[in-house]
Amino acid sequence: MRNAESSAPKQSYFQQQKFHRLTIASRIRTGVARSLPQSFRQRLRLRRRLELIREFSLDSVDLVLGKRKDLVPPRHLNFVGHGDFEAIGDEFLRYFIDYGGLEPEGKVLEIGSGIGRMARPLTRYLTTGTYDGVDIVPKGIRWCERNIGARFPSFKFHLADIYNLAYNPKGRLQPLQYRFPFSDEQFNFAALTSVFSHMLKPDVEHYLHETARTLRPNGTALITFFFLNAESRSLIEKGLSPLMFQFSRDGCRVNDDLVPEYAVAYDESVIRQLCKNVGLSINALHYGAWCGRADYVSYQDMLIVRKSA
Repeated sequence: MRNAESSAPKQSYFQQQKFHRLTIASRIRTGVARSLPQSFRQRLRLRRRLELIREFSLDSVDLVLGKRKDLVPPRHLNFVGHGDFEAIGDEFLRYFIDYGGLEPEGKVLEIGSGIGRMARPLTRYLTTGTYDGVDIVPKGIRWCERNIGARFPSFKFHLADIYNLAYNPKGRLQPLQYRFPFSDEQFNFAALTSVFSHMLKPDVEHYLHETARTLRPNGTALITFFFLNAESRSLIEKGLSPLMFQFSRDGCRVNDDLVPEYAVAYDESVIRQLCKNVGLSINALHYGAWCGRADYVSYQDMLIVRKSA
C-alpha cells in the first residue's frame, strides 16, 4: 500500500476532486442541464468544448517545439480520463506483471483499450507475446491502428460499435448483444481498466462471462471497479470522496443520473458473486484512492481473478 501525494493514483484523486468540486457555477450548469432534453445536452457539452480549445492550443505548441512524444496521443484526442497518460500506463504495466503474472510471451486481451494508454508500455514488454485491444470509441481505435498497430504487427485493435451514452452515443449495438470477437480460451491474460466503472449491472455480468470464455484455464484478469463497502461508504459520508454515487440503479449506484455511465459503483459482494457465477475465482483485491483512502494501491479498486482450471 502507498500514500505518496505525488503518486499517479493520488494525482487522479486530486484531479477528480477539483473536477467535481461544487461551486455556484457548477450548480447553475447542473440545473440548466437538467432542464434540457438529453440529446441536446450531449451536443452542447460546453465544458468539454472549452477544454478542447485549451488542449488544441497546447498541442499546437508541442508540435511547433517538437515536443510530441512517441506513442502518446495529442491532448485533444485523449478521452481516457484525468491523470498523466504515460505514468498511469507504466503504473499498470507493473500491476500486470506483479499482480497478474503477465509474462513477455503472454497472449493479452484488453477490453477498453482506449487510445493506447496500456498498449504503449506493453509494446516494450511483450517481446514474443500478442495483444488484442477492443474499444467502443472509433477515434481511439483509428489512432491506435495508425500509431501502434502499424509499427507493432502483433498488436491488433478492434472497434466494438456499442452504445454508451457517455462515450459512444451513436453506437449500433447494446452491450448485451456484443460477443467478444475471439475464440474460446484464446488469451492467458485480460485487462479491463476503467470499463466496469462505466457499465450497468446486466452489461457487467455479460462482459464477465465473455472474459471467462476467452481466457484459458488458469488465465488471469485484472479488472478495476469502484467498490462500495463499509470503508468506502464511510469515507463518502465524511465528504472525502469526489464521487458520491448518490443515485440508485438496478444493482449499482451512479454518480450522475443524467449520464449514468459516467461513473458506476458496485457493492463489493455483488461483484464477488458475479465472478463466482462465471467461474472466476478472486486471487486478490487491492483497494484504491478514489474515495479518499489514506492507504491504497491504484486510483480505482483493483480485482485480480483467475479462471478455474
